[in-house]
Amino acid sequence: MFEQLGLVGCGLMGGSFALALKRAGLVKRVVGFSPSETTTARALQMGVIDHIATSASNAAIGSDLVLIAVPVSATQASFQAIAQELSSNCLVMDVGSTKSDVLAAAKAALGKKLVQFVPAHPIAGKEVAGVEHADVDLYTGCQVILTPTDLADLIDNSQLQQATSVWQALGCKVRHMSATDHDAAFAAVSHLPHLLAFAFMNGISSQKQRSEFLDLAGPGFRDFTRIAAGDPKVWRDIFLANSAEVLAQSQNFRFSLEALERAVLAGDAAAIEALISQASHIRAHWSLNGPSIQ
Repeated sequence: MFEQLGLVGCGLMGGSFALALKRAGLVKRVVGFSPSETTTARALQMGVIDHIATSASNAAIGSDLVLIAVPVSATQASFQAIAQELSSNCLVMDVGSTKSDVLAAAKAALGKKLVQFVPAHPIAGKEVAGVEHADVDLYTGCQVILTPTDLADLIDNSQLQQATSVWQALGCKVRHMSATDHDAAFAAVSHLPHLLAFAFMNGISSQKQRSEFLDLAGPGFRDFTRIAAGDPKVWRDIFLANSAEVLAQSQNFRFSLEALERAVLAGDAAAIEALISQASHIRAHWSLNGPSIQ
């Protein structure tokens, strides 16, 4: 059990982590900081945190677990704020959707205390932000990617083992991989889909008939565009932090889209069906709860 969780960022992700940690009986006290006083007041009212910290550094004082749950562009400033206050036994994690930039920020700000940091990316979330949407079950059954600073140190890294145990205790499936492999993979399966959803909605809204079109939209449109309601600041930071990988995946998508367009333009029914069948087969055999790889 942890004596104190120092929560830097009391929004959806951080708030849900605190609630889950409390329910599991893994923490005695939660001290939270957010730049917004309204957010921390609401977090206190909801029981997400037990005490309000006046700064990120204040949240780290006395904590044996610190979670950085801020937009990725604010990660380095958060590390700089807490670095001097971290006790030698404190485990530090984040929940950012990109990892190479977060790891670089940690190396720049934490110095010798870098060994206490385990980058984490829980594959969970909602299209809405804010502590008012914090959910004790948000992480239950989800996959969590940990990207240790040195993959060669997997066996002897006690902080990594502790981080793994924490997420597993919350009902998560934990996987370890490098930061670069993580960013390449999630550009394909998360960042690009969001980019496409945003662009698609903007394409619809730019047309004069947008109101008529949207009035006719059904479940398929709803499912395809759900993620377009994501937090603009969060996704702005993700696209900038992982720009090279996102653009590479966007180019790959363009090739596939152009192949379908050529088939449609040519009236090639066999080619259209073949391309759809290929996609349909892959999607039909994909499972969100596939085999866990450690």
